[in-house]
Amino acid sequence: MTDTSVVGPTLATRWRTIRWVLLALVLIAAVSVLTTVLTARHPGLPMDPESTSRDGARALVTLLRDNGIDVVEARSVDDVKRAARPDSLLVLAETHYPLDDDALHRIAALPGDRLLVEPLSSTREQLASEIRLGEVSRFGGPPACDMREADRAGDVDFGSSVTYEGTGKVSITSCYGGAVVRYSDGRRTITAVGSSDFMTNSRLLREGNAALAMNLAGTQPRVIWYAPTRAEGEAVGNASIIDLIPDRVDWIVLQLCVAVGLVALWQARRIGPLVSEDLPVVVRASEAVEGRGRLYRSRRARDRAADALRTATLARMLPRLGLGPNASTSAVAQTIAQRIGRDPNELTHWLFGSAPGTDGALVDIARHLDEIERQVKNS
Repeated sequence: MTDTSVVGPTLATRWRTIRWVLLALVLIAAVSVLTTVLTARHPGLPMDPESTSRDGARALVTLLRDNGIDVVEARSVDDVKRAARPDSLLVLAETHYPLDDDALHRIAALPGDRLLVEPLSSTREQLASEIRLGEVSRFGGPPACDMREADRAGDVDFGSSVTYEGTGKVSITSCYGGAVVRYSDGRRTITAVGSSDFMTNSRLLREGNAALAMNLAGTQPRVIWYAPTRAEGEAVGNASIIDLIPDRVDWIVLQLCVAVGLVALWQARRIGPLVSEDLPVVVRASEAVEGRGRLYRSRRARDRAADALRTATLARMLPRLGLGPNASTSAVAQTIAQRIGRDPNELTHWLFGSAPGTDGALVDIARHLDEIERQVKNS
């Protein structure tokens, strides 16, 4: 006899179909996020060590770290104070947030050398009192001094730079026409530069700019980089989750939506009625039972095997007993006991008992179920 059934994709078939699609979507998302993170710009104030903009200092800080120098990115005077030590160099770059007298006084008391980038008058008074402002000039060329760091760098393009000169109280080393000056106060070495352009991302590769910037900032094993990004003592604002999302995330979401839409069109199926088809192969009932038995045995599913045997036995016996499929356990056991003269408790154990713990117990259940069904049939 030819059996028929409704043919449709199984869960395993569906999973095999969509798993590669899901993997492709995950890879697309990972590549998009990685590309955005690696290529996204990090704007910031001038000389910000994290900024990748034209006037940022991300490139110089990266070069210093690649050469084994410990660069500490300070965001406040307290950070500078915690990181300062005698063998450190403080790089103080003036930004749109000048330091007040209290902050400058606290920095002046800290140990270590100093590199002041375009210092304002208040900064010079507190941190470099032996130099004063000269003229503004556009300088580019050789150092013309005996400072080792400048001699090794050679020609440098400062762009427009202010110059400095000494007050006459201490000996001042002046290079590049006063664009770079240095002196020692007996406890530390203080260097001032009149332009930050040669240290920025956009001009670092011109002439000897990178060499001079590396030589000036790399004189000590630790560099404390302080370019104020807010007024000292100002609390950091509470950013919303929208503010923390990178600018290009919207493009990632758009790409994912397009990818999902294309996959949906590719995997779409026409919705229609189910079609009943003949099985391509006629399977004997004994072979199907044997195959299911092997499957249960390979998975040690004795509980499911016992349930299948009990359910099938009851389905065949209940019509002979005049009971419906919803008959209670006690009613079934009492009816069979009256029919074949056996103990109702024993019948309840074999027909509705617990799952077997071993293969031998499962065989016992099958044997007793067969015996009970045979007695009911012959009664």
